[in-house]
Amino acid sequence: MKKEHPFSPVYDKKSQILILGSLPSIVSVERGFYYMHPQNRFWKVLSRIYKEDVYNKDVEAKTRFILKHHLALYDVVASCDIKNSSDASIENVVCTDIKDILLQAPIQKILLNGNKAYSLFCKAYPNLKDMAIYLPSTSSANARISLEELTSVWEEALRNSNILI
Repeated sequence: MKKEHPFSPVYDKKSQILILGSLPSIVSVERGFYYMHPQNRFWKVLSRIYKEDVYNKDVEAKTRFILKHHLALYDVVASCDIKNSSDASIENVVCTDIKDILLQAPIQKILLNGNKAYSLFCKAYPNLKDMAIYLPSTSSANARISLEELTSVWEEALRNSNILI
């Protein structure tokens, strides 16, 4: 089934770290924002790292949180064929254009949430590969890694920048 990316990127002129996933899940689309499936651990990981509960907040609060911490949020896939919300089924990909984000914000690094996002990003943007950091997916489909391990790896990636957490 052909799917178009439904959301605009979240960033401002102070965003320094761009976090890219693959494509919002069906549940996220229904709920109107990134990583809104209750079993996705993205917001739990960020809540633990920044010691601020954003998991239980609404879209506006999540947006403020992202900007407050000088982050940017978007996805690699602009459109594709996909079955349900399975990254493994993604085909016929058209990647998002991140040029405006990079021109308007002082992005220092790009964190890729999962294998699919990382591999698609590296194909679409080979000239930016040195900025790209692969991180294990926060999806519940990545059950082999615990919330504690995810938090540790993501925190390390966020701390190894010029941005203080």
